[in-house]
Amino acid sequence: MTSQIDLAAAARDHLPADVADTWMSLLRPGIRLITADGGDGPSVGYLGGEPELPDDLAWPVWEGHGPLSFIASVDCAELPRVVTEMGFPVDGRLLFFHFDGRYDDGEAMVFASDPGSQAGTRVVYVPSGQACAERATPEGLEPYKRVWLASRVVSTAPSYDHPVLHDAFGAGFSQVAEPEHPLRRRKFRSALSPGEGPLHQIGGYAWPVQGDVEYEVAQAALGGSVDWRDPALTSEASRWVLLAQFDSDDNATMMWGDVGMLYWLIRPDDLAARRFDRAMFTWQCC
Repeated sequence: MTSQIDLAAAARDHLPADVADTWMSLLRPGIRLITADGGDGPSVGYLGGEPELPDDLAWPVWEGHGPLSFIASVDCAELPRVVTEMGFPVDGRLLFFHFDGRYDDGEAMVFASDPGSQAGTRVVYVPSGQACAERATPEGLEPYKRVWLASRVVSTAPSYDHPVLHDAFGAGFSQVAEPEHPLRRRKFRSALSPGEGPLHQIGGYAWPVQGDVEYEVAQAALGGSVDWRDPALTSEASRWVLLAQFDSDDNATMMWGDVGMLYWLIRPDDLAARRFDRAMFTWQCC
C-alpha cells in the first residue's frame, strides 16, 4: 500500500482507463502506524511494554491455555480525523492481545481455520475518562519491547481477490476468466508494492502476506468448514473490514512466524456499536 498519488499512477500506467477508474473508486483511507521518533506527529499509542488497564478488568486469558500477550494500545483521540469517516471511535483506547505461543512454547495457536481458538485473541475498548493504571505482565510472559507510534493517513487498495473486486467487476473478475483480468497481471501487482515495513495499520484494506484475510475470517465466522468455492464464503467475506494489522517488528522484538502479520477484522455494524469483543482474528506469514 502506497500513497494515493502512487496508487493512481500505478492504475493509469498499467490498467485500461475504464478499469482504472473503477478500481480507484474502491480505494479506502487507512492510518499507518509508524515509529514516533520519525517526526510524523505526536504519539498515538505504542507496541509492547505494559498496558494501562481499568482496575476492574482482568488480564485477558485463554481459558485452559494461559494469559495473552499484550500487542498494542491505540489512543483513538490522537488519530487523524479520518477515523470519523472510517467509523472508528474518536476517543477512548483500543488494546490488542494475542496468545502468541510464548507462554506454552507453541503448543496452542490461534488459527482462523479453528473457530474455537478465537478465544486466544482479544480486543479491549477502554472508553474515555475511565481510570486506568499500568498493569504488570503475568508471570510466565515477557512483555515485548515498547515502541511509541505516530500516524499518517494513507490510501489503501483492495488485495488480489478481495470481495469488492468481484462486486465491482462481476463475472469478468472470475478466477477462470480469460484473458487474465488486468488487475491480476504481474506488472500491476508489482507496482502496488507497499515499500519498507513494518506495516502496522488501523482501518483501510489489509495488506495480506498470503491470500486475502477476509476469506479466512469469513471461514471462521461460518464455522470453519465451508467449501472455499461456496458463494456463501464470498458473501460473508464482504461483511468484514480491517480493524488493525500489526506486522513483525524488530524494534519491538515481535516476530509472527516467518516475518508474518497479525490481523483483526470486524463487521461495520459492530464497529459502529463499539462491539469490539466481536472482532475476529487471523494471521499469516511467509
